[in-house]
Amino acid sequence: MSTTNESNALARRALAHLRNKTTDQAPAMMELPIDAYNDPGRFQREVDRVFHHLPLGLALSIELPAPGSYKAMTVMQRPIILVRGEDGVVRAFVNACRHRGAQLCGPGSGTAKRFVCPYHAWRFDLQGQLIGLFGESTFGEVSASTHSLTPLHCAERVGVIWVCLTPEETFDIDQFLGEFAQPLAGLRLGDWHVYAQREIPGPGWKAAWDGYLESYHHNTVHPTTVGMYTIGNLILQDGYGPHQRLVFARKTLGELADVDEKQWNAEAHLRRIHLCFPNLAISGVLGDHCLVSQVFPGPTLETTVTRQTVLAARVPVTDEEKEVTEGFSRLTLKAVSQEDYPIGFSIQAGLYAGGNKYFTIGRNEPGVQHFHKALATFMQTPVGHSPQW
Repeated sequence: MSTTNESNALARRALAHLRNKTTDQAPAMMELPIDAYNDPGRFQREVDRVFHHLPLGLALSIELPAPGSYKAMTVMQRPIILVRGEDGVVRAFVNACRHRGAQLCGPGSGTAKRFVCPYHAWRFDLQGQLIGLFGESTFGEVSASTHSLTPLHCAERVGVIWVCLTPEETFDIDQFLGEFAQPLAGLRLGDWHVYAQREIPGPGWKAAWDGYLESYHHNTVHPTTVGMYTIGNLILQDGYGPHQRLVFARKTLGELADVDEKQWNAEAHLRRIHLCFPNLAISGVLGDHCLVSQVFPGPTLETTVTRQTVLAARVPVTDEEKEVTEGFSRLTLKAVSQEDYPIGFSIQAGLYAGGNKYFTIGRNEPGVQHFHKALATFMQTPVGHSPQW
């Protein structure tokens, strides 16, 4: 977890803003042309460059706790299997039999010793190798070297399983995360318990994702949820290459002003959000609870799917613990599905009306600016090359 010195330093920054009624700011305002949100061609180019060629955090390590654990999912219209082998290594494969392409299993999690195609009973081991097929003597000669499952490059780091969606492409996860690996490691994601998971339909990718990147809207959009606990329009923003950490101040922050710093429990007054480019948000909100959000573009620029994973520091046992954890789960679902995304849908509905030629991103929205600058940098960098930050 975070060190006391780091937490105190963040609290001092936030307290200074609270006293001065200020916030971290970008050097200038930013203008984003409206076609950044409503141009289908631009959308397809950005999705291809970013989501099809960069590492995506597709699951948490704790979702595959033991050898044989697997998770099957569809990611942006691509069926995928993640599986932890007998050697403890997580691997990713296209969920398609190499005979006629049938999916080996439907979406969901479980344990298996092998994968058997439901169409013609071709069998694959946990390393994706073809190990047998029905009627082998009558089918013809088939080699595991040519007909094993199609692998996707996969790496496990800081409690997250990272995958590239394009076969035969590789990535260096340590280079991609850079210095951001250290604050992510401090979250100790391997120590949490998965309480709930769900999928939420949302508006277009950027209309949805922008809302994760600032607290400017908390007072107006979230007065009975997130806004009850955080100070609107007060944010700390630190960039790590394309990634960033945002810190929101809880409404209790002012209590620290009259306490000797040696007695501070600064972390109790801060809310950290770790944002892994391009679509993964890890947010500690209330006490021993954490929300992991993955925002995936849909087949059109007007749609997204958000996978929410609610984490608890421990399995809730008592009635009180269950109520607290369930309350956190309800709050996070409401904040996104009933508050954030209706605003996003309203933005999406007005994109073609001609009321705006561009959107103005304020100096007090440094997280939004950081994301759009990172996206522009990747769009100017050829696939297979690493941008200079």
